[in-house]
Amino acid sequence: MDSRLAGFIRALRLAGVPASPAESIDAAQAMALIGFENRANLKASLGVVLAKSAEEKSLHDRIFDLYFSATSGTTVQDPSHASTAPTPESTVRTGDAQVDALLDMATQSNGTGPLDTALRRAAAKVGVDEIRFASQTPFFARQMLSEMGIAALESQLRERLSQNTAPAQREASALSAARELLLRHARAWVEQRFELFGQPATEQFMTEVAVHRPLGRMSPPDMDRMKRAVARMAKRLAAKHAQRRRRRLQGQIDFRRTLRRSAGHDGVPFELSYKHTRRDKPRLVVVCDVSGSVAAHVRFLLLFLYALQSSVADLRSFCFSHRLRDVSAPLESLPFEEAMALILREVGGGATDYGQAWVDLQNQHSDCIDQRTTLLVLGDGRSNQTHPRLEIFAQLTERAKRVVWLCNEPPVRWGSGDSCMLQYRPLCTHVSHCASASDLERAIDEALQAYA
Repeated sequence: MDSRLAGFIRALRLAGVPASPAESIDAAQAMALIGFENRANLKASLGVVLAKSAEEKSLHDRIFDLYFSATSGTTVQDPSHASTAPTPESTVRTGDAQVDALLDMATQSNGTGPLDTALRRAAAKVGVDEIRFASQTPFFARQMLSEMGIAALESQLRERLSQNTAPAQREASALSAARELLLRHARAWVEQRFELFGQPATEQFMTEVAVHRPLGRMSPPDMDRMKRAVARMAKRLAAKHAQRRRRRLQGQIDFRRTLRRSAGHDGVPFELSYKHTRRDKPRLVVVCDVSGSVAAHVRFLLLFLYALQSSVADLRSFCFSHRLRDVSAPLESLPFEEAMALILREVGGGATDYGQAWVDLQNQHSDCIDQRTTLLVLGDGRSNQTHPRLEIFAQLTERAKRVVWLCNEPPVRWGSGDSCMLQYRPLCTHVSHCASASDLERAIDEALQAYA
C-alpha cells in the first residue's frame, strides 16, 4: 500500500472513522485507478470507499483536506507579517551545492517541487508522524532542518557574519532569511502532522484515562470526553450483540432433516436445513437513582442512559429520588443537556426512597417486566432510613429474567448507615461495584450476553 494512503487511513482512524482492512484495500485500488493528479476525484472516491455515514463523510473530507494540503505553501503565511518578512535573494550563490539548494528551496512558497519533497522526506526520516505533544514541535522542526542539511547553511551564515564587507553582509542577510523561511515551513509541517496524528492520539489517551477514572472525580473536560466515549461504548455494545444474535439466528446444520429433504431429488440441489434455538431479544428496564446521595454520579449515569436509548431497541428508563418517573420520552426526543436538566428538575435532588420507587414500578409499570426482561438498577442502595420494601422488590425480581444492580459505592460500605445493599443483594442475579465508565460498559455487556 502507498505510504501516503497508509498515513491517511491512520489519520482517519485516529479521527474516529473506523476504516477496516477490507476498506483500506478498496481505497488502495481506487487510488491506483484515480491517481494523485486530480485531488477532487481522489477525495470523492476515497470518501465513497471509507466513509459509511454523514458524520464519517464530514470527518473524511476534513482529514483529506488537511492531510493532502500544500503544507509548505499558504499554511506558513502570516498576514500580519507578510509585508515585513525577509525574502532570500535567489541570485545569491555561496559555492556550496547543498547550501545553494536550500536557498533555492526557500524561495518557493507554492507547496510543490523540491521543498515539498525535501520536507516530506525529512519528516519521514525523523518520525514526525509519531508526535504526541504540541511542545515537541520545535524539536521535530529542528530535526527536519538538520536532516535537510541546515548545518551547512548556518556554518556559511556564521562565516559571513564575521566578515565586515558589504557583499558578505548581503549574503548573510539572504542566508538568514532562507533559514527563517525554512524553519517556518518545517514548523508548519510539524503542526499539521500534530493536528493529524498527535492531537487525536493525545485525546484518545485522555479519554481512556477518563473512562477508567472514578465517576465521582469527573471534571468538566472529562465529561466532554465521556459524551463521545459513552456514545461509542453504546454503539459498540449494540453492534456486538446484534452480530452475535445474527450468528445465533442462523443456527446449526440439522443433518437428518437435510438428508430427508434432499432424498426426493437425489441431492440435486442439496438444500441445507438448520436447527434453530429461540433467543429472546434484549429487553432492558433501567431504574436510576438521581437523588442527592448520588449527585456526583448522576450526570454520568444519565449520559449512559441517553446513549443506550438509541442503541438498545427495547429499553425503558426510569429515574427516582422519592417517586419513580418514566424518563424514556425526554431521553429519546431531547438533546442530552435539555433532557438531563428536565429530569433533575422534575425527579432529582430529593430524599431517597427505594421502597417507594419499587411500589411505583409495581403499581404503575408492572407490565414492562416479564421473563424476557433484564432489570438494571443504578444506585447506591441508600434508602434514607425509609422502608426498603423488600417484598415488592422480590416480586419484581421473580418476574424478570435477570436483575443486575450496579452500585457506585464500594462493597466495604454496603450495609453501613442507611445502606440496604446487603438486604437487596440476595434478590439480585448479579451485584457489582460500578466505579468507572469501563465498569458500567462491562456490566451492560454481561447483561446483554444473557440474550446471546
